[in-house]
Amino acid sequence: MSPSPELPQQDEERRLRELGYRPVLARRMGGFGNFAISFSVISILSGCMTLYGFGLNTGGPAVMLWGWAGVGLFVLCVGLALAEVTSAYPTSGALYYMADRLGGRRWGWYTGWLNLLGLLGAIAGIDYGAALFTGAFANLQWGFVPTPGRTMLIFCAILLLHAVLNLFGVRVVSALNSVSVWWHLAGVALIVGALAIVPDHHRSPSFVFTTFVNGTGWSNPVYVAAIGLLLAQYTFSGYDASAHLSEETSRASVSAAKGIVRAIWVSWLAGFVLLAGLTFAIQDYDATRTTATGVPPAQILLDGLGTGGAKALLLVVIVAQLFCGNAEVAAASRMVFAFSRDGALPGSRLWRTVSGRTQTPVAAVWLSVGVAGVLALPSLYSATAYNAVTAINVIGITPAYAIPVLLRLRAGDRFRRGPWHLGRWSRPVGWVAVVWVACVTVLFCLPQSSPVTVGTMNYAAVALAVVLLLASVWWYVARRSYGTPTAPYGSDRDQAELAEGII
Repeated sequence: MSPSPELPQQDEERRLRELGYRPVLARRMGGFGNFAISFSVISILSGCMTLYGFGLNTGGPAVMLWGWAGVGLFVLCVGLALAEVTSAYPTSGALYYMADRLGGRRWGWYTGWLNLLGLLGAIAGIDYGAALFTGAFANLQWGFVPTPGRTMLIFCAILLLHAVLNLFGVRVVSALNSVSVWWHLAGVALIVGALAIVPDHHRSPSFVFTTFVNGTGWSNPVYVAAIGLLLAQYTFSGYDASAHLSEETSRASVSAAKGIVRAIWVSWLAGFVLLAGLTFAIQDYDATRTTATGVPPAQILLDGLGTGGAKALLLVVIVAQLFCGNAEVAAASRMVFAFSRDGALPGSRLWRTVSGRTQTPVAAVWLSVGVAGVLALPSLYSATAYNAVTAINVIGITPAYAIPVLLRLRAGDRFRRGPWHLGRWSRPVGWVAVVWVACVTVLFCLPQSSPVTVGTMNYAAVALAVVLLLASVWWYVARRSYGTPTAPYGSDRDQAELAEGII
């Protein structure tokens, strides 16, 4: 890796103009804040805790721990490769702009739609998950019964909270994300420390690192272990947030690239500690797996720490999930803003507007939370719908990570490196990243439980097909208006396009 001395802010503004855009967002986020937003979106206290029950059934402790270690290494390769391209193209459009520059308009178009639907699905998944945990906490504390309707009301309140917080400007978002980093790290230390000290009984290292459990209904252990890797892969998503906030980050050509990589390796280490701490503290495996709380980590906390301790640490997890959702709204709204700036969305003129007071894309924030709310509405009628929302997130965003990397590899010497790059490791790391994403995209689409029914079906493949179909249909409507700038901002052509509302 070869980061050069960090660039002065005026150079970043000049670079943005060279890429074709007029700087309109406030560049008030530092390097730590940029790292913090991706770290907050990955959110090990959200992903690991929410998906822990999935891991208990799909491979058990051995697959959870060793899978986390292995998947984290491959995801780090994806992050390194993506960071290199981010350094060359530090714009809010991020993945789709990179794909457009390196592969052409259609590559950018489909990458953008995959990325956008993934980000919007992520808001719905994260905030609905926070609503489920909030309902579980309220049930323990006050006997609150979290019906689907009540959970939906909590979800809507959380969406509203995140919209309002994002309207205050990127400085507030950055400050909250900085707090989020320490909250997550302290939360992991508190949970693992309490589970290590308080319970009288702990599982042996042999149990934690070698026990294989198959509760999927499938008989092939290799297949089950492969599916079990998805606990880690589901959690390791959203680190493109650093790229989406690059137009608001000082020295973004270096800071955004570093932010992606740091968010992954810090989450990798802290997540392993969290999973190990939870697994060592399991008192009754079957009771934990089938807990009436519906949240296996909550059962581990109840068994190990009692009701009071469990409620306190559950509250720590809920706050972490709220930080995570807030960061995701920031990332998604910047993607909406950028995609609208290039004429890709219906009503682009509205969604690309920026507040003169806070320099925040206000309309894009409201659109992001509004679509997320609509995506979660089927959860009122079907528990399976929440899994479908999660599928929209991961099946959209994961392939989008690999497309710019693949196109960068294809471009060869035509690719103009930014100040942060991998040097001679660029091609081997890039190919590892592309192959890994291709493999996990297939895993995302495979059925996870047997027999396959309407209730147990994996809707990821359906979600992918719908996204690609919608993108294809809309291409024939909006292909004349969509386009990234082909000349530096300030040229006669781009000034004319600005007057027409294209840029």
